[in-house]
Amino acid sequence: MELQFLGAVRTVTGSMHMLRVNGAQILLDCGLFQGRREESRERNKKLPFDPGSIDALALSHAHIDHSGNIPTLVKEGFKGNVLATSPTRDLCSAMLRDSGHIHEEDAVYVNKKRARQGLPPVEPLYTVEDATQSLTHFVSVGYDRPMPLASGVTVTFRDAGHILGSSVVVLDVEEKGSKKRILFSGDLGREGVPILCDPQPVEGVDYLIIESTYGDRMHDPVELMDSELREIVMGAYRQGGKVIVPAFAVGRTQDLVYALHRLVRAQKLPALPIYVDSPLAVNVTEVFRLHPEYYDEETRAFIEAGNGADPFGFHRLHYVRAVEQSKELNFLREPAIIISASGMAEAGRILHHLKNNVEDPRNTVLIVGWQAPHTLGRRLVERQPVVKIFGEEYQLNARVQTLNGFSAHADRKGLLDYVRQLGPSRLQAAFVVHGEEASSLALAEGMRDLGVGRAVVPRPGETFKL
Repeated sequence: MELQFLGAVRTVTGSMHMLRVNGAQILLDCGLFQGRREESRERNKKLPFDPGSIDALALSHAHIDHSGNIPTLVKEGFKGNVLATSPTRDLCSAMLRDSGHIHEEDAVYVNKKRARQGLPPVEPLYTVEDATQSLTHFVSVGYDRPMPLASGVTVTFRDAGHILGSSVVVLDVEEKGSKKRILFSGDLGREGVPILCDPQPVEGVDYLIIESTYGDRMHDPVELMDSELREIVMGAYRQGGKVIVPAFAVGRTQDLVYALHRLVRAQKLPALPIYVDSPLAVNVTEVFRLHPEYYDEETRAFIEAGNGADPFGFHRLHYVRAVEQSKELNFLREPAIIISASGMAEAGRILHHLKNNVEDPRNTVLIVGWQAPHTLGRRLVERQPVVKIFGEEYQLNARVQTLNGFSAHADRKGLLDYVRQLGPSRLQAAFVVHGEEASSLALAEGMRDLGVGRAVVPRPGETFKL
């Protein structure tokens, strides 16, 4: 039995790991690598294995850096099942097709440039049709329901508390009479955050694969989320400005909407309009509404207190689908909150809102999630005085504020607390992935301090015998 680490190794994006056992090859996640355009295209197009040789895929959750290359996998010959929870499958239905649309649009844009240079056209990584076809491979599995995955391998999903339907993936493996339990954390959530339940502990783990996005950092307390959000909104409101929020369509947008709903119900916000300008976020919110069985007790109590009120809908909130409605927001002159995708400000409608608002010092750009290197979101967080949007330079005069309390990832303490629950001394090995190198190394050191005898930060492509 061996593990090979193929993506999200000493970096955050492109989650992909391979378990080989009993002659089977099992993939854990199949995410898109996101970074510089040319590098991303090459890495995503050329999978580091024969897709037809993969027997099954266990998917931790729907975020594109974990699920986004499944259409390529299927297009290139994968015939097996993609096991995931029901919300993950429903979210992927919206997200993978949206991703296919983006790849089609990107190819059109690139090919215009290539035509002017006399170069041959490129094909999109995958299309909407490819994404739709890949959905036929999904098999939905509920939490705590063991399912056979391959010869001698059973998979069980437990709640990861990261986004709706997210899972820690438990693999029970029997090989040559020996039984081992492998736990893949996917992205691990935080305790006490609204909407979702806390991450579930798992007993009897022998080998751990754990994310480390915030392996060297701490978050602000969850309890301060609402008050800090209110303070930022009020600051912009008093100046007559807008709050522009680049937010991931899955998870972060719904967290923000629910937090604003709580503030409105408590009469702690002025009467300003709130817009969610993202067709994908609108579709994803519908999936959230379909799965109240995944809400935590506090969210269910909030619904009951409002006589069945929708956590993701209230009188000041407007969901925007049509392009014409989105363009009308460019002419807003009064204070407002505009939440739009993408979360790292690399594509989508958020670019238009930033273009039209970053030069006005009355406005605030609110960053509510981790921003990858080389993205516009990272440049905003770094408060670079001039930023490029659609190839043109804009003065960054707007205020930029960061709220990491909305992060859906466990911080350093949360990750180490989860390892404590597993029993550090019991672990035969722990592999630290899905983090920038400094974060992964710091978490590995912290785990060794807890008593984990072997805490390793793999290198890309590295294989370990278990």
